[in-house]
Amino acid sequence: MEALKWLANKYGIEIEEIFQTDEQKQTQLAADSLFIINAFAQQFFSTQLFETEEGQDIGLAYFKERGFREDIIKKFQLGYSPEQRDAFTKEAIAKQYNTDLLLKTGLVANRNDQLMDNYRGRVIFPIHNHSGKVLGFGARILKSNDKAPKYINTPENEIYVKSKLLYGSYFARQAIDKADECLLVEGYTDVVSLHQAGIENVVASGGTSLTPDQLRLIRKYSNNLTIIYDGDSAGVKAALRGLDLALEEGLNVKLVLIPDKEDPDSYVNKVGASAFTEFIQRNKKDFILFQLEVALKDAGNDSVKKSEVVNRMAETISKINKVEDFTKQQDYIKQCSEILKIEESGLHALVNKFIRDKITVQERKQPFEDAKQLEENAKRAEESGYDDATFNLLFKDDLQEREVARILLEYGKNNWDEERLVAEFIFDEMVDESLIDNKEVLQLIQLFKDQLLRNPELVNRNYFVYHADPKMSALAVSLLNFPFEESDHWKKEYSQSTGYQKSLFKQSYEDFIKTLAKDNESQLMGFLKMGEDKSNEGVESAMNYLKLRKVKRMLLENQLDLEKPHTEEEFGMLHQTHEHLKKWR
Repeated sequence: MEALKWLANKYGIEIEEIFQTDEQKQTQLAADSLFIINAFAQQFFSTQLFETEEGQDIGLAYFKERGFREDIIKKFQLGYSPEQRDAFTKEAIAKQYNTDLLLKTGLVANRNDQLMDNYRGRVIFPIHNHSGKVLGFGARILKSNDKAPKYINTPENEIYVKSKLLYGSYFARQAIDKADECLLVEGYTDVVSLHQAGIENVVASGGTSLTPDQLRLIRKYSNNLTIIYDGDSAGVKAALRGLDLALEEGLNVKLVLIPDKEDPDSYVNKVGASAFTEFIQRNKKDFILFQLEVALKDAGNDSVKKSEVVNRMAETISKINKVEDFTKQQDYIKQCSEILKIEESGLHALVNKFIRDKITVQERKQPFEDAKQLEENAKRAEESGYDDATFNLLFKDDLQEREVARILLEYGKNNWDEERLVAEFIFDEMVDESLIDNKEVLQLIQLFKDQLLRNPELVNRNYFVYHADPKMSALAVSLLNFPFEESDHWKKEYSQSTGYQKSLFKQSYEDFIKTLAKDNESQLMGFLKMGEDKSNEGVESAMNYLKLRKVKRMLLENQLDLEKPHTEEEFGMLHQTHEHLKKWR
């Protein structure tokens, strides 16, 4: 959508946005206004830097002392905010910018009911989004002041969300794509210095721990991330904080520590671009193995601490959860078990335990959603005169849906007949997607179908167990790892081989509804027999029960509709529908 807006603005085309609530419209208006104010502020600070005596003597002198050329200063749109208490504030108010929005940008502060500049006496680093618009600012103090923070950043607002930003990403995106590698540093000046040296595939995290949104931003351009931090203990700890998140995002992570208490900014100025690049290439460390090296050094000969290291490494390796990274995960298990001098099978089991624990945590959230649905069903039951057990059975239960999905995972690539696979039979039968209510099950089925067409050799259980989407992975594991057994009551009363339709459907529709309400849920809907190869009859039966539930629901809905007042013609249509559904059932 941002790309569409950018193009429309470039060519003077008006875009009419539809389906926006009043709240969304207000948010969009506020965001547009903040962008306009930030653009004005950036111009103001740049003018102050280059065209005023104070800006040249203090701000520009500082940047040149850091070794920045004027062309690089202009490229990054660096600026200076003068010492005067309200220089920017007066200019902005004179231009009739809204004071509430000025406060929201963080450019202006309200102290003792007086509006004044927030960044006075500081050099300014504008922070851009992916299309080059200014989202906010970082402002560095120049005078030594123990009470004032070294950097002030824009407060979070409609357009500035720190966890979703990487400084320099607008200028680095093409270079990252071309090099197929992203260099990550801590500070603004690190980015500017490296760009000036010709190393442009670099962004900064702003000195905070990496967030999932920042890592996804990197992954848009490359799967290879090299983190370059100071070589002191604080730098090492800062680097390790983002490790697990980076692994979960499927990034290949390397670490480089700058020696001699240098940072990337000072080191590239000291040794030059060529030597810096060579140093990076020579000193890349595998992130997981480096973490293990540091942890073992800290543990020493303490057996308790060594045990904690084993657990920590197993948890870290468990974060590598994408199907395409399965081999990488196994390789790390092998390497780490050798370094730790423990059995590979034991570490493997521990890694799997962390994976299972994570899935269990995800599944525990589900009951809250289930409870909400049950409450809704109870209300509908009260309104209609049917008890809520009937509604829960017909409208909530998804055991058949999950069983079809499980069959697909277990036996989808088996042959149904000489021409089709089991999966293809299921897709042919499932002409109506409304057969499936569970959105995650529907997503799994659609994904299986798409991959069977595009990459049939890739489709197997592990593809879903290690899928990038945690919900998809959790669903696959829950389907494959938690068996249900066919009850004796089911075998006796409801099995197809004993004439399920003959015994049950001899009843009237009203008796049938009562039966549904009375019968134990696991007995009636429990046609789930895990760990057993499905014959064609079993696969077909699972599909039939899925269709049967759909018909039962439609019958109930139609009957409820019949009880409402209608014209004679409408009653006739509803009655015909009822008869048709009974035949279909």
